[in-house]
Amino acid sequence: MVKAALSYISDCPLVLYKLFTHRKLHNALFPQEPLVSALIHALNSCSSISYCQAIHARVIKSVDYSDGFIGDQLVTKYVKVGGAEDAQKLFDEMPHKDVVSWNSLISGFSQMGCIGKCLSTLFRMKFEMGMKPNEVTLLSVISACTDFVVLDVGKYIHGCALKLGILLETKVGNSLVNMYGKSGYLDAACRLFEAMPIRNIVSWNSMVMIYKQNGFAEEAVSCFSLMRMAGVEPDEGTIVVLLQACEDLGVGKLAEGFHGLILCYGINANGRILTVLSNLYAKLGRLDTSWKVFREMLNPDRVAWTAMLAGYAVHGHGKKAMEIFESMIKEGLEPDHVTFTHLLNACSHSGFVKEGKYYFKIMSEVYGIVPRLDHYSCMVDLLGRSGLLNDAYELIIHMPMEPNSGVWGALLGACRVYGNIELGKEVAERLIGLDPSDPRNYIMLSNIYCAAGLWRDASQVRTLMKDRGLIRTSGCSFVEHGNKIHRFVAGDRSHPEWEKIYVKLEELIEKIRRAGFVSKTEFVLHDVEEEIKEDMINKHSEKLAIAFGLLVTNAGMPLIIIKNLRICGDCHSTAKFISLVEKRTIIIRDPKRFHHFDNGLCSCGDYW
Repeated sequence: MVKAALSYISDCPLVLYKLFTHRKLHNALFPQEPLVSALIHALNSCSSISYCQAIHARVIKSVDYSDGFIGDQLVTKYVKVGGAEDAQKLFDEMPHKDVVSWNSLISGFSQMGCIGKCLSTLFRMKFEMGMKPNEVTLLSVISACTDFVVLDVGKYIHGCALKLGILLETKVGNSLVNMYGKSGYLDAACRLFEAMPIRNIVSWNSMVMIYKQNGFAEEAVSCFSLMRMAGVEPDEGTIVVLLQACEDLGVGKLAEGFHGLILCYGINANGRILTVLSNLYAKLGRLDTSWKVFREMLNPDRVAWTAMLAGYAVHGHGKKAMEIFESMIKEGLEPDHVTFTHLLNACSHSGFVKEGKYYFKIMSEVYGIVPRLDHYSCMVDLLGRSGLLNDAYELIIHMPMEPNSGVWGALLGACRVYGNIELGKEVAERLIGLDPSDPRNYIMLSNIYCAAGLWRDASQVRTLMKDRGLIRTSGCSFVEHGNKIHRFVAGDRSHPEWEKIYVKLEELIEKIRRAGFVSKTEFVLHDVEEEIKEDMINKHSEKLAIAFGLLVTNAGMPLIIIKNLRICGDCHSTAKFISLVEKRTIIIRDPKRFHHFDNGLCSCGDYW
């Protein structure tokens, strides 16, 4: 009977409040012996300061703070519901405080991110009370240092752990490794990891994650190999990070290897892993494989559907992306703001203005999602790409929030494509005002001037950029071959096979010229002779990568190239013609999207 009553009461905060402020009712229901258990049970269900205070009052009247550690639990609960001052006051009133009591307060402050209070409480504990902190004490402070990147305090705790002789305790070691790694101190994290006598799955996962987060994806994979040699089996966290590292490396064969590993370990039914794997294949240009992985999921959730939608969006398959959205709705899943960002992005890449406007409207009217900066950026991009520059500008001006560089940047790109110098100049000035250290804004404005033949204006922009110490990012293209990524830059002669590559490139250019190709030298933004322009444009990194790829890959396989900058108009036209004369599928990924070239056509419909 009492157990049933407790179950009902714990689900009803108002009942709790009335019960523990009504002495007669409480004493009738609970005999004195199980009173502490009832109070603790009620305390676990509290969600506000007022309910905590009601139970606190009952504790004062009926029990001792030390009974069942209820005083410590009250301190923790006060902090969790936002009552830091109440927690501190209660703690100070408690007559008997042991290590558990101090840990409760320090842990609460840690969860709130109050580093100063964590440290001051630790100092009181050590120096005023003469108490020796334990493993739990240090773990709480390290956690706060990691979350809020307070390395100086973290180093102090590291020293405390060393003096207390608990530095090599697995949990303490793991926490410090994680703290140093997330703070960018990779060497310190590695030294600690290597010194640990016992390394569990958490230890290895921390190191794999740290390598990946610090830009060392290859080392993350190597660390995983050592983990397997040590006889530690990976879990979901390991595999997810490794798949993300594969994305950074861009090595398709490595992705296939981990896919096989997922099957070997029997975790191919894990929804999160399959979602990341599907997303990886899409980003590596293997959209068909991505779709197959998605279809293997038993009950894909919203994240999985959104990831698949995003894959089709970035590949320029707007219709398919919209079909996936409608299927998701039919499955009874509610889209979120991320879903709509990718959906609007799909409409933008495919030029679906009408559909984009419709989805932007129902996002708020039907699904109650307030448009964010990303959504406005997509709409500006959609309108701008379609030549509706004035509409895009008006949308920005009437936004309910201040536009950021992403929103203005979308419009600047459209100004460059459609040669709107006046608007482009205004937008570029706004962008430079928002972020004067971003070289892309200066380059875009300079390119607009160059395309219009305004060489003096272009020169002034580049001089300003130089005076501010800004350096343009060099364009480069990457091709996977032989378990290695081959990198090319414009005019590159550093590759061991450069002579063969240039011979092949000359053959290709001659072939496509006979097929009707004409170089688009207007994309060379330099005031030089036409012949020099043509020579410059024929040595772009994309062309060198295509020539190399055709030399080393099988005829039946798509040639996949990754590029760090937007593909230029001449290289885009060249890729279309090469796909026609060589009868090869060429896939090029730039920072914004994928271009699938096949039989002389591109999936973007020359709309990018």
